[in-house]
Amino acid sequence: MKNEKENVKIENIDIQQINDPHQAFILTFNSYEKELVDFLVEDALDNQNKKISITYLWFYKTNKELCGYVTVLADAINLQGELKEYFRQEGIFYKSLPALKIGRLCVSDDYLGRGIGTLMIEFVMVLAEKIGSEIGLRFITTDAKRNTDSRKDSVTFIGNWDLKL
Repeated sequence: MKNEKENVKIENIDIQQINDPHQAFILTFNSYEKELVDFLVEDALDNQNKKISITYLWFYKTNKELCGYVTVLADAINLQGELKEYFRQEGIFYKSLPALKIGRLCVSDDYLGRGIGTLMIEFVMVLAEKIGSEIGLRFITTDAKRNTDSRKDSVTFIGNWDLKL
């Protein structure tokens, strides 16, 4: 599996919300982004139990390997400048608007370059659509980190979606 470079299809992924029985899988997760591994191992479940964020684990169905995770939480966009003017013209006069934040997104080193990050963004977009049909939600946000390798640069990745940062 590790040497194959074909893109992973969503039907080959099992998405599960993190819980106690996942600890063994979490400890085997590897990424060049040590900070993201540390979050998964040390904080993800605790943050979820404290209702701070929700972490979704992505398992490759064929071998049950943990191939990545995405953590989401509530956020807000403060309206300033052009954005504030845009919404005022739309009849929206609030100081901020609700958002869904991608707090963490990480793909295992063994699965990099196989489309899983793209699937995770699509998953969050569907999740935002679902949440937005039940409560107010106008944006998806993230704190993107820069990487000198453009294949691993989240800002370049997000830019490929033709979305505004």
